[in-house]
Parts: sequence; structure tokens; C-alpha cells
Amino acid sequence: MEIQTINKLEQEALKKSGTDFTRLGFALFFMIGVLTFSLLNNGGISNNMFLAVAALIGAYMAMNIGANDVANNVGPAVGSKALTMTTAIVIAAIFEASGAMIAGGEVVETIKKGIIDIAAFGGHADTFIWAMMAALLAAALWLNFATMMRAPVSTTHSIVGGVMGAGIAAAGFGIVNWATMGKIAASWVISPVLGGVIAALFLYSIKKSIVFQEDKVAAAKKWVPLFVAIMSWAFVTYLTLKGLKKIWPHVVEALNMIPLVSMEMTKKPTLMTALTLGFIISVIVYALVKNRINSKTTTLENSRASVNTMFTIPLIFSAALLSFAHGANDVANAVGPLAAINDAIMSGGVSSKASIPLWVMGVGALGIAIGLALYGPKLIKTVGSEITELDQIRAFSIAMAASITVIIASQLGLPVSSTHIAIGGVFGVGFLREWLHVVDDKGNTVEEDQLIIKDEQENKEAYTAELKTLEEKSNKEKEDYTRIVELYKLIANEKRIIKSTKKNIKKLKKVEYVRRDAIKKIVAAWVITVPAAAVLAGILFFMIKGIMS
Repeated sequence: MEIQTINKLEQEALKKSGTDFTRLGFALFFMIGVLTFSLLNNGGISNNMFLAVAALIGAYMAMNIGANDVANNVGPAVGSKALTMTTAIVIAAIFEASGAMIAGGEVVETIKKGIIDIAAFGGHADTFIWAMMAALLAAALWLNFATMMRAPVSTTHSIVGGVMGAGIAAAGFGIVNWATMGKIAASWVISPVLGGVIAALFLYSIKKSIVFQEDKVAAAKKWVPLFVAIMSWAFVTYLTLKGLKKIWPHVVEALNMIPLVSMEMTKKPTLMTALTLGFIISVIVYALVKNRINSKTTTLENSRASVNTMFTIPLIFSAALLSFAHGANDVANAVGPLAAINDAIMSGGVSSKASIPLWVMGVGALGIAIGLALYGPKLIKTVGSEITELDQIRAFSIAMAASITVIIASQLGLPVSSTHIAIGGVFGVGFLREWLHVVDDKGNTVEEDQLIIKDEQENKEAYTAELKTLEEKSNKEKEDYTRIVELYKLIANEKRIIKSTKKNIKKLKKVEYVRRDAIKKIVAAWVITVPAAAVLAGILFFMIKGIMS
């Protein structure tokens, strides 16, 4: 028996190692392909080897973004069983790459978020190139380590830390804009708290308006179209502001070609424009969803499981749209430093903005998709099922938080991380479950106790109304007096039950639905991301400088 067990373990180990080698082989093949393409494509310029190595590092960084960051977009949908792992990876890969290639923009900031003063390089292109290479490699290595540890971290913070550390190594501490760094540090708290609060509020709203109702189907018929319409409004607004801002002039030109449509040409979309577009789409979505639910409600059971199924299709759309916006907005984390190196090599100088060649954008888009396909499942499982248990309603609330929080924060000028928002949303719904599912000494949950109070209150009101009618009756009979005495006793009894149940709610025992070890690991990874990437970038800068000098 022991020999059979050992043989099974050996077979599993061989199978796992074979899969790991296959993944590594595909990753290396992609990186070598990028290196070769860069050498052949840029063979006629000086420092083409340096650019090829930078392209190799950019490909490595893009794969790590796909492996770590994209999980936040599809993890809740997979954890809630709205999507299978394979379907989620296919959808995310297609929409991430599409977002990067279609709406990734033609120009990128070489120094993300202005965290260091580019003038401190004094126009020395070589020093700038070394710093960008060190920043890119440091961020990629840190993301690789975080993915191995199953810790979802912010890729933006990783590259910010890398740029800061390489900048300090190149020109000293004075190069850093510490006010900006202070705002970024503040986002470690702002992002998850905002995401958690908004996700919890939406989940509680859905529970209160649908799940806690006796006739769930009737309640769903009324409220689900509204919730889905709000979601579509938020997502179209989010996508317009964040996913289309870099190609907005082209979008306006296309829209103005439609009869009866006339839009003012602006460099990027305003909040009012985004909200208006979102509202128009939400009205259409409301009508479509209401019509679909009306035709479906006769076949639905009066259960939470049936209500959950109504949120499956919106979740699939949310995963796709979040992936598109992420690809459009965050691809700069992968290709920004690479574009900066390419620009510095081509122009021989240092500039604050650089154009993105099509091949550089392709490296970012394809790398993110490949990284997601090869190594994304680890983090998707962590986000979707290893922090708290998710169903479609909870996952829907997290997706709502992801879009609404970014809209609010961007308008208030608050620095936020999409990763921290999504994970904060997962924490938010988990802690709301704990708050609602604490149990009293009788084993009842808050939900059950609140339903008891609601029922007894209704009984008390009915008895009180009957009592008032009898007392106002002018010609009372013996049966009326008997009933009045009985009603006084019934009302007193209802008051005792309500009072006792309220006391029970105060003596509740918390049931933990959020894994505390997951919270500690993830929060620790968030806190050390910027300093870890910075230290690593500083070391790498000195190594590169030593090799090149």
C-alpha cells in the first residue's frame, strides 16, 4: 500500500515538473523571439544590442504583468463559477491584448507619474538607459517573486519603486518627487478601503432588496435590471475615462460620422461626456435585461441560487471590459521604460514622453496574454477562492467596486491601484459576510434574527390595529372583551420576542469567512512592493553601470 502511494506521488511530481518545464519553454521561446526580432528589426542603429536586451526584459515584464495583475479582473468571475478557468483566460487574453493594441496610445510618459525629475539626468542618455533597464528588470523580478508567493501586488507600484530606486542610484535622493511618493503610499490605504466599502455596500443592497425577500423572483424581476443598468453605466464611464483616453480624438471623429451625432473635439473625454455615454448605454441595457428576466422568471425557483444565475452574463461582460481597460491603461507599465529606452537610443537624448513603436506595443500586448495563459491560474485561484468564498452576487459587487472606485478616485485626484481596489473588494464582501453571519447562542445568524424581528413586528402591528378597532367599537359583546384581553397578551408576547431577539443580536459570535493568513500575506506584499523594487533596481543599476563602464 505504501509502495503504491509512493508511486502515485512520484507520478504526480513528474507530471507537475513536466508541466512547469513546458510553461518555462513557452516563456523562453517568446523572450528569445522578441530578442531576435529586435536585433533583426533594429540592426542598422548603434546600441542595437542594448535595445534588444531591453526588449527581452520588456517581454519578461509583460509576462509577469499578465501572470499577476490580470487575475484581479477575472478572479472573482472564476471564483463564483460564472466562468471556467480556461474561458476566463481566453477572454482576458483577447481583451487585454485588444486594449493594449487598440487603445494603448501612441505616446507614453517615460517616467511613470512624474516620481523623479528627468532633468537630473543632465541629458546623459546612457545613464538614463541604464536606469530604465534596471527599473524594468527590478519590477519584473519582484512581480515574478510575488506571483510565486501567490500575492497579488500592484504592477504600477512595482515599476514606480523600480524607477525611484534606479533614479536614486543614478542621481541621489534629490531626484525623487517625495510629495508624489507620499500620495502613492497613501493609496495603499485609500484603494482597498474604497474598494471594500463600495463592494460591501452593493452586496448589502442586493441582499436587502432581493435575497432577504420572501418572494425572491418578484424582487429580482424588479431590481436586477436596475443593478445591471447601474453596472453598465459605471463600466462605460470607466472604460471611456480610462480605456479610451489615449485615442479619444479618433473616437470622436468616428462618432461624428454617425448622422445626428455631433460631439465637440477634445484631447481626452470629460467626466460629463463619459457619464452621458454611460447613461445612454445603461438605458438600453435596462430594457434588454428587463425583457430577458420577464421571459425567464416563470422557470426560476424562489431561491438564492436562481437569483445568482441572473448575474452570470453581466459578470462575463465585466471581466472582458476590465481586461480591455487594463490592457489599454496598464500596458505602459510593461512598455513605458522600453519605449523610453528606444527613444533615447534613437534620438540620443532624454525626453519626458516617447512615442511607442508598433513592435514595442506588440511585445507588451502579446507578453501580457502569454503570461496570463502560462502563469495566471495561480493568482486567479488566490483572488477567486482563497481569500473568501465567492458567488455571482458577491463577484458582481466586486466588479462594481472596481469601476466605481476608479471613477471617484480619478475625479478627486486620489492615487489608487486597480489591484488594491479589486482585492479590497474581495475583503469587503468577505467581511460583510462575517458581519451578517455572526451567530447567537441559539445558532441563528443576523439575517435570521432580523427576519424574526420583521415577522414579529408585523404581527404586533396587526394585533395593535385589531385592538384599536375593538376598543373603538361602541357596542361590545362578551367575545370582544375576551379578545381584547387576549390581544393585550399577544402584543406583550411579541414585544418580549422582539426584545429578546435584539438582545441575541448583541451577543453574537463572529464566524470568520475571510482567511486571516491571506490578508497578512497580501498586505505585507503591498507594503514592501515599492521599497523592495527600489532596492533591487538600485543594485541592478550599479551592476549595469559597472559592466558598461
